[in-house]
Amino acid sequence: MTPTLTIAEITGLILEEQTELSLAEICRACSAQSDLIVELVHEGVLTPAGSAPHEWHFTGAHLQRARVALRLQNDLGVNLAGAALALELLDELDTLRARLQRLEAAGH
Repeated sequence: MTPTLTIAEITGLILEEQTELSLAEICRACSAQSDLIVELVHEGVLTPAGSAPHEWHFTGAHLQRARVALRLQNDLGVNLAGAALALELLDELDTLRARLQRLEAAGH
């Protein structure tokens, strides 16, 4: 059986949902310019709390998603829309795996 990767395995870092990062902090953590993070928000890859970039608050999960999207872009040449789609598909795969595990645990 071929091993599969989840978002958490790709980055190797899991941060708490309670972690709050500003735009500047997530930029530093990702080694990315703010305009790139803003693009990730506009593509729907990241959905920070707050209505404007100077008010945005990101979680550890956002940091994880940003790093994966940036890796897809930098390492594989995937554009931001493609990275958004890949992340959406990885999320769906994780959801389906969790559902399958629940069904198997219930004996179905």
